[in-house]
Amino acid sequence: MRILKDETVAVVVDIQERLFPHIHNHEQLKKNTEILVDGLNVLEIPMLVTEQYKKGLGETIEGIAEKIKDCPAFEKTAFSCCDDAPFTEKLESKGKRFVILFGIEAHICLMQTAIDLKSKRYQPVIIEDCVGSRNPENKRIAINRMLQEGITVTSYESILFELCRYAGSDAFKAISKLVK
Repeated sequence: MRILKDETVAVVVDIQERLFPHIHNHEQLKKNTEILVDGLNVLEIPMLVTEQYKKGLGETIEGIAEKIKDCPAFEKTAFSCCDDAPFTEKLESKGKRFVILFGIEAHICLMQTAIDLKSKRYQPVIIEDCVGSRNPENKRIAINRMLQEGITVTSYESILFELCRYAGSDAFKAISKLVK
């Protein structure tokens, strides 16, 4: 199954300032995520943003917030993005088949969202090197569970080139610079 640009939307899940410093390997996660978001912007992939209980966890972290400032954002208290009606309505209005997911935490909000998306006949795509948990063992277990559920797991570089599809274009050149 090829993931096609015209059939794809991305969701930035809960990358928030009060939780992010506690995520395992958060500095590398931020770097990877910034590259991914920049590449998705180059490819003009629409993005939605969620923030879990902003009063407690704060805003999306600096560096990523600037890159997604024009994307629709949804505050939620449910762990699964799919349990938030405004988010679900906006996602449905996009009319896309593939949903790229990245953010935190892998074993809670990302996993529950991915499983719910799969049950709603979407094709969730987890960007493994752009998701994290406080405990790396929880992330490993969540990735295994999602694979068992038939959810696609890939890397940011792989998905960017898959969505780009051809070498030689301006998008290819821009993405090549990003991943160097």
